[in-house]
Amino acid sequence: MATLTSTATSTTDWQHALPVLQGGQVILRQLRTSDAASLHALLTTEEVSRFISPPPTTVEGFERFIAWTHAQAAAGSYVCFAVTLAGRDTAVGIFQIRALGPSFDTAEWGFAIGSAFWGTGAFAEGAALTLRFAFDTLRVERLEARASVHNGRGNGALRKVGAVQEGVLRRSFLRHGEYHDQALYSILAADWRASQTLASPTLH
Repeated sequence: MATLTSTATSTTDWQHALPVLQGGQVILRQLRTSDAASLHALLTTEEVSRFISPPPTTVEGFERFIAWTHAQAAAGSYVCFAVTLAGRDTAVGIFQIRALGPSFDTAEWGFAIGSAFWGTGAFAEGAALTLRFAFDTLRVERLEARASVHNGRGNGALRKVGAVQEGVLRRSFLRHGEYHDQALYSILAADWRASQTLASPTLH
């Protein structure tokens, strides 16, 4: 298993600048305005966008989105990382976490990665880095996610990282004028920490 590392950060330092989170092949870092073009090219394709909230339709729209993510982070209510690969600094996707209340006790996460990078392990490693940041730095106790019931890949990905389906939110997602059901998933901090202990055997 690849070693996951991050720059030192306290529970509030991230509001000023997100840390760099590094795995074996994936590096998560703060979004930059220069990421707008690659994100527009990769995240607006039909195969990527059909199961997520509509992304910006122009490069300029992504630039405004990136500026918004910085403002929300400074306010302490939202985090969005760019997904990049070791050896190249081009953003190929995002991982985001938003508080569902006045603190990060309960939060929701989401992700989108360009289809060219599906099945490469980029999601699994990026998710592991994001979960560690959520539970260790943001001190999330309950992390929720939603996925369209028709999104087989997204549902499978959530299960692989330990998310538990709790129910179905009927007609909760509007896309192209049609309502869809969504599965509601959660990961609890206690369960995540237990899974990390099991994955890291003691050396004798």
